[in-house]
Amino acid sequence: MKPRDLIDLILLAALWGAAFLFMRIAAPVFGPVALVEVRVAIAAACLLALMAWRGGLQHLRSKAAPLLMVGVLHTAVPFVLFSYSVLSITSGFASILNATTPMWTALIAWLWLRQHFRAAQWLGLAIGMAGVAVLVWGKVDFKPGGTQWTATLAIGAGLLGAAAYGLAGNYAKRHLAGVNSLAVATGSQMGAALVLLPFAIWLWPREAIDVRTWGAAFALGIACTALAYILYFRLLESVGAVRALAVTFLIPLFAVFWGGVFLDESVSAQMIVGAAIILLGTALALGLVGAPRVATAAAR
Repeated sequence: MKPRDLIDLILLAALWGAAFLFMRIAAPVFGPVALVEVRVAIAAACLLALMAWRGGLQHLRSKAAPLLMVGVLHTAVPFVLFSYSVLSITSGFASILNATTPMWTALIAWLWLRQHFRAAQWLGLAIGMAGVAVLVWGKVDFKPGGTQWTATLAIGAGLLGAAAYGLAGNYAKRHLAGVNSLAVATGSQMGAALVLLPFAIWLWPREAIDVRTWGAAFALGIACTALAYILYFRLLESVGAVRALAVTFLIPLFAVFWGGVFLDESVSAQMIVGAAIILLGTALALGLVGAPRVATAAAR
């Protein structure tokens, strides 16, 4: 991996890790749906301008239906679910749930696309599921003022969001193979913004939104979504899908760091052990160690 690729990888992990921090700040004020609408609308505008400059807008018309579906599965649904989850659990905890995405992607590939798995990969899925069990077992690390029930719902939302990423990755592999990657990013953000717009209008907060919260929302849209997608797809072209998946392992590290520095979030031994088991299982399931590699889509 070239120095520029390594810098891109670390910066991408830092941006996607920071997304959980900004969601923690903005979601309680906007609400999950309105926040995601602002986030994806800003990202769509940035990416559309870039795409118009580079050319390739024809892909948005020719692949409108699958791009809309990817927008729902890969953006609207998981973004809303993770924005909901951080209302009750810490950003670091939510990022670890997000790190199960490649595991769900691999499992769905086997169920839907009949992807062949070797013994080591099956072992990886089992280890990953065990890591999730360790992570959520007993008392979880929820936010001050939260309850066990709200934290449980938040965990379920996070896992469902990660599964949605996995489903979207496999759908895109089947229906958008060969389509320009920037077109997929742009079209998915536009589709998500379109689908969420009526719900966001209905659920828009009645109270005024302060500057700090707007700043977090714009940071989500510009830095953690538009810029992050540009970095991610540049990595895909430069180092390939499997190496780009290394970002999945780094996101929780940055999310925990940002949460600890700016929100005074704590890190429990249970979180560390659960995360380590999940990442080990994911590495095995993807074939990064112990078996031939399986290319799957990373998430944020």
